[in-house]
Order: sequence, then C-alpha cells, then structure tokens
Amino acid sequence: MTEHPLPAALAAIRHDFLDLPEPDRLQLLLEFSHELPEMPARLADHPDRQERVAECQSPVFIVVEVDDDHRVVMHATAPPEAPTTRGFASILAQGLTGLTAHEALAVPDDFPQSIGLTRAVSPLRIAGMTGMLGRAKRQVRERVAARER
Repeated sequence: MTEHPLPAALAAIRHDFLDLPEPDRLQLLLEFSHELPEMPARLADHPDRQERVAECQSPVFIVVEVDDDHRVVMHATAPPEAPTTRGFASILAQGLTGLTAHEALAVPDDFPQSIGLTRAVSPLRIAGMTGMLGRAKRQVRERVAARER
C-alpha cells in the first residue's frame, strides 16, 4: 500500500474500497462506472484534444484542464461495455478534479495498486488505471508549464 498522504477525495475512495470485503469491491467499482461524468461537448466535439490511454484495452480518452487558480479538472470517456475501465476512469476523474496541480502531481503513482482490487481484476486492468493516472499527471505538468510561459 502507498505510504504517501493522499488528497482527501482519493483517501476517501481508497477507504471505501478497503472497508469492503474483497468480493464487494467489484460492485463498488461498478457503481463508480455509472458515475463517470460525460465529456463536456466543447471537448467531446474535438477528439484532437483528447488523449487515448494506450495502456487500456478499451478505448479510453482523457483530457485534463488546469484553470487560472491551478485547479485540476479531469474528463474521461470509456465505453459502457467496459465497466471496470469506466470505474477506474471515474475514480480518477472524481479524485483528481478540484485538486491543485501540486496536489494532483503528488498523488502516488501506485495509487491504483493501493485500493484493494489487485486480486479482483486483472493486472492489465490495474496497468490501465496506472496509465490513466500517469497521463493525467503528465497533462497537468504540461498545462502548468504552458501557463507559466
């Protein structure tokens, strides 16, 4: 499990998973899959602004925005027929949105391994979530650097 402090939203999500018996964790992941917010039309209508997460078997696309106050908003799409992937995208979108860029960048890279699903889902799926987090953090770094120019 990760040793670094997590932002409150991600810590609460991790706690919710770890508080459940292992068989019930997949149900919680399914619930998260239903909560993935729609990509805003201003981004959905511009696939060139979306980044494909190649680590995911399903077609997953993310866009991370950083506002003038350095607050992060993560948007993601994943097909309904890929509930595990949608659930992971939803966890990250909910957990990263609202953080400062600094807080988002401080999220431990092993967060996906720390929520108690490594025995419930395939290593490929965990790698997909890890890929989403890595790409989101890279986009945060890029957006911050562009604002500082």
